[in-house]
Amino acid sequence: MEAESISSLTPLLEEADQWGELLLLLPLLVALEAVLSADNAIALAAISRRLHDPARQRQALNLGLGLALLFRLGLILLARWVLNFWPLQLAAAAYLLWLSGSNLLRPGEGAADDEPVPVAAVKASAAGQHPSEGLAAQPGTGGLGAVVITLAVTDLAFSLDSVAAAVAVSDRLWLVMTGGVIGVIALRLTAELFIRWLGLYPNLERAGYLAVGLVGLRLLLRLGLPQLVPPEWTLLLLVAGLFLWGFSRRVSGDAGEVNP
Repeated sequence: MEAESISSLTPLLEEADQWGELLLLLPLLVALEAVLSADNAIALAAISRRLHDPARQRQALNLGLGLALLFRLGLILLARWVLNFWPLQLAAAAYLLWLSGSNLLRPGEGAADDEPVPVAAVKASAAGQHPSEGLAAQPGTGGLGAVVITLAVTDLAFSLDSVAAAVAVSDRLWLVMTGGVIGVIALRLTAELFIRWLGLYPNLERAGYLAVGLVGLRLLLRLGLPQLVPPEWTLLLLVAGLFLWGFSRRVSGDAGEVNP
């Protein structure tokens, strides 16, 4: 009788075990996405900020990350093939290094283009313009479609690392996809938060693009010299250090002054 009772309870125990795995792994996958996507969020915020108009920034983030979500789900579905396809990894590394370098080493730009948003707004106001007119006059503003595509491609390049880590944590496809969906939603919220911070902290955008370069360099090393690839915790410490530097100076929103 006892043996029969245990046998009848086996499906329930297996289901409970599956729910236990879900409760344990899903927060882990979401946390993994959040940690690995911190530099991604700041890069997406900097790209969206080219539009200057807050409404268009939100629209670009919604459309760009909606497209990015489709890319991520496709990447998860094809993970076993894609993550071993070195040309894609090489293209992602090259893109991230180009994105970092082109934004850190922009030749021929005036000082006004490097000024945080509050400073530009104050100067526009002093010149008798509405602050939004001063912002619109700054160079580097891209069209909505171009920004949306750039957001989606940038997230795809970053996703190679996070998807690889998520697939290593669990082989349950639906669980990894759920973590990816929640991760993109969290990325959407944090990117909008970073848009505001980029206007307040002059060093933050450079810190973000330096972190982008580190991710691209790590991808490149993993392809050509895997023995030199630093452990994940080293990259996280470097990114954390860059973020501390990025938040080390704040712009006063009232006077446009930089506070050390």
